[in-house]
Amino acid sequence: MPKTLKLSLLATSVALVLAIFLGVNAHGVHAAGDQQDGAYRQINVYAEVLQHVQSDYVTDPNINMVTNGALRGLLESLDADSSYLTPDDYKTFKADKGGKAQVGINVSKRYGYATVVSVVPGSPAERANLNDGDIIEGIGTQDTRDLSLAMIQLMLEGAPGSELQLAVIRRGKADPDKVTLNRVVVSEPPVTETQYENSSILYLKPVILDKEHVNQLEARIKNMNKAGNKKILLDLRDVAAGDVPEAVRTANLFLNSGTIATLEGQKFPKQTFTADPAKSLNTTAPLVVLVNRGTSGPAELLAAAIADNKRGDLVGERTFGEGTMQKTFELKDGSAVILSVAKYAAPGGKKFEDDGVTPTTVVASALDNFDNTDDSVPGPTGKPPAIPKKPVAAPDDQLTKALDMLKDKAA
Repeated sequence: MPKTLKLSLLATSVALVLAIFLGVNAHGVHAAGDQQDGAYRQINVYAEVLQHVQSDYVTDPNINMVTNGALRGLLESLDADSSYLTPDDYKTFKADKGGKAQVGINVSKRYGYATVVSVVPGSPAERANLNDGDIIEGIGTQDTRDLSLAMIQLMLEGAPGSELQLAVIRRGKADPDKVTLNRVVVSEPPVTETQYENSSILYLKPVILDKEHVNQLEARIKNMNKAGNKKILLDLRDVAAGDVPEAVRTANLFLNSGTIATLEGQKFPKQTFTADPAKSLNTTAPLVVLVNRGTSGPAELLAAAIADNKRGDLVGERTFGEGTMQKTFELKDGSAVILSVAKYAAPGGKKFEDDGVTPTTVVASALDNFDNTDDSVPGPTGKPPAIPKKPVAAPDDQLTKALDMLKDKAA
């Protein structure tokens, strides 16, 4: 293909993506205004840079790889959830029906790489001692920098019993570990219930905010008076999966009025989710919520609703920062753009994707100060890498602080 035609095709692709992002269509380009004019000036700059790359780079570059990389980088510069899918990727994406075996990892992208947001208890990932914040540098032979988030999530799935090869950079280590996991049908455990302080404190720990687990939360809150519970400790640490409507429903259990969250975008009319008094269940019991870096998405919405409405206290770490609504745009060449078209925000106005949720009482994770390697095992000198320790012996300072705060609250 002639270089001039290649450049023309690339410019057209970039223009189409920018047009979607800026809300421009074929009939409105001439009246788009200063913002669009600036965008199209940048296309000219991009085309000029590409011309130098193609004519002056040390070797003749693969124009398809350059194009795909440029478009992927354009989308990922917006947020982790926005993705560019090549025609082949989009075919795979559309053909996926879900329901495959997994390894128990919730992932997003940070710093260009796939990043572990949280790990499902009892999953292969937990048994391999993966933790939130670990970076997945590679999946099989592919570098996650070269993969969209949508494709990363698909690659983690597979047939039950199939192997998944990962290169994982763990916290406090510079070199990646080679980790082999077997995919299984992951089943999230039920809501954990524990009694503290002579059963006066009811501790509840969901691993996901879906209908089933929220129903379990609701049942336990309804029965707490029968058990003599007077205070509630809700543990949302490492809760990174679920549904926004179920997070709203959970917040409403504790609130009889006020805003729970909002959703708004450039062309997406603002939606406000408010508490319904008829759906509230316990609006007076002292409440503390635990959060950490693995708290993401629906769980962030729930935590922020409780904090911003002064219903309870948050203890732990700043949350991961996830909360967008996506829309898929099919392009003429068979590729696609997955674009965030609206963002969820807390009652106070902070957008989860931009700011996360900062607890009122900050307590660092025990993992930050925990030695995660066994020095008795040979390190990376051609021998197997050091085996990560299970951090089960680390004290749970966050839980201790939350319990102390609840003890001081009058029932």
